Amino acid sequence: MNYFKKINLLKKIKYLSGIGGKMTKILLVDDHRLVRNGIRLIIDTHDKLSVVGEVDSAEDALMYLEKNSLPDLVLTDLNMQGMDGITFIQMAKKIYPDVRFALLSMVEEPNEVAEAFRSGADGYLSKGGDYDEILFGLLRLSQGHKYLMTNFGLRFMENFDVESSTSVDVASRLLQYEITEREFAVLELIAQGFTAVEIADKIFLSKRTVEGHRQNLMDKTKSKNTADLIRFAFQQKLLS
Repeated sequence: MNYFKKINLLKKIKYLSGIGGKMTKILLVDDHRLVRNGIRLIIDTHDKLSVVGEVDSAEDALMYLEKNSLPDLVLTDLNMQGMDGITFIQMAKKIYPDVRFALLSMVEEPNEVAEAFRSGADGYLSKGGDYDEILFGLLRLSQGHKYLMTNFGLRFMENFDVESSTSVDVASRLLQYEITEREFAVLELIAQGFTAVEIADKIFLSKRTVEGHRQNLMDKTKSKNTADLIRFAFQQKLLS
């Protein structure tokens, strides 16, 4: 990582560290103890991140999740003996939809990255990545964002579109974020630039109800404002 990029990343880490929030509890899943120890050392440097458990297989991770208090984030390897990381995330997400899952892997194939996100992964980090970027990624994930490390992201953009507009199942995505049909109709009109009064007239609702739908959309997508909401909708291919 070059000097200027590193300085910029350190500034971002400092900014994220200053944002309020509870401690993020992390479960490590990797069949190599040395890897777990290394990641734990990175996590232990930050006062808002804490490792609450570690296991060496996906099967043991499922048992841990069943028997213990749920972590906020599960960081898992991709290739392990027994169940692989993608299958693990697919299974675990169905049972624990509120827990965030991220892969930590040396695998950099675009198809694998795409499959990880389709399986429900919230992030993809590189074992070979710089310490600061791994920490930055964990902080972003802890605050509810999705994250793809830069070295993966550049290769990914060059070679593969994770979800082209023709392949995205909008209905499934709306279900994922619990967006109702009426809220989606409001979202489409917001993106077209209509005001709350104009939207109310178009879909026969009160201005107050439209504003309520807009607030619900912002809450469900963790958007700070209307511009952020529209950006989210296009990034998630809800709108094209």
